[in-house]
Amino acid sequence: MKEFCVKFRLSDSEYMTALRLVAGAVCSANDVDMDTLEDFKVCVTESAIMLKNCGFEAVSAVFGYDNGVYCAVSGEGGEPCEGENELSLALISALVGECDISRRGEIIEKVTLKI
Repeated sequence: MKEFCVKFRLSDSEYMTALRLVAGAVCSANDVDMDTLEDFKVCVTESAIMLKNCGFEAVSAVFGYDNGVYCAVSGEGGEPCEGENELSLALISALVGECDISRRGEIIEKVTLKI
């Protein structure tokens, strides 16, 4: 099993594109079909947006392959608080096979996606 980690400050929004590119590259390297790849990229990006909405200042996204492609996006730093994430949560639950949301109270701290 190989893993690849991307870390960046959420104030640097141009890195969202890099996050999507890494998600796509990991899927491509593991022969994921194009529709699923596009859905996964959306879900990874939405996960980072949710963590930004919850007050985190940075994210760490660990990508890997273990009986399917996965990504664990964790919030780091900042002053975490409850954020408005209903749309992102609905989108993720509609597009990805498995999703685990780790919370501390009402604050989303980590999103793990698997296809």
